[in-house]
Amino acid sequence: MPVRRIRPRTGRRSFDLRSTALFFVLLALLLCVLGFVVRTLAGTAERRPAWVVVLCLAGLAAVLGWGRRRRRLSGARTARRAAAALEEGVHTALEEWEAPAADTPSAGDRYVAASPGYDRAYDYDALDADEFERAVAGLCERDGCTGVEVVGGAGDLGADVLAVAPDGRRVVVQCKRYGDGHRVGSQDLQRFGGTCYTVHEADVAVLVTTSDFTAPAVEYAEQCGIVCFGRPDLLAWHDGTGPAPWTLVDGAGGC
Repeated sequence: MPVRRIRPRTGRRSFDLRSTALFFVLLALLLCVLGFVVRTLAGTAERRPAWVVVLCLAGLAAVLGWGRRRRRLSGARTARRAAAALEEGVHTALEEWEAPAADTPSAGDRYVAASPGYDRAYDYDALDADEFERAVAGLCERDGCTGVEVVGGAGDLGADVLAVAPDGRRVVVQCKRYGDGHRVGSQDLQRFGGTCYTVHEADVAVLVTTSDFTAPAVEYAEQCGIVCFGRPDLLAWHDGTGPAPWTLVDGAGGC
């Protein structure tokens, strides 16, 4: 009579595709959650650096507490010191949390506090082109313009700042942050003059620069009614000793 051989059990489970797929799905979800938590903590730490100290002290206290379980006799004193340090860190963090956060003005906003009699010339040369546009927009807003908008960039068609003057006229400003050796030429004025009135419907067209203008540029601007605002005019406008550019135009211009 044949005897049936019984295979010994190896203790290994057969491959389960469903379980394996579920494991990787859960692992992916866990990684996503951990990534979100890390990003959130990084943003919080950037806004409140004191919390970084708190979290580090909390982690240190947790490690010391775990070590105390293994070495109760030698770790008790260290754990008490860590707890005291943690309490001090939390107290410091709470004080900083309750203190009002200091507002750091952007490069385009620092001049807003300037008023007539301001005793320091603003360093416009330290600004890049975008910051210079925001600085000019702030001067317009400071002196009573409404609807001030910075529109400079690709496809701006010559307009960097748009505003409505206190008397209701539409002001279109182009900003040129040039160095002392680079003056605004007639080509710059011609490009601006071709769009400021027909496209942007300006009542007052202004070209503001940190440099100066060539003679042909000034001549073209006079023909088109464009206000040329060079470096001395800009600084005088800034510190209140000179007029705002829209006050120099009585009526609408046009080439």
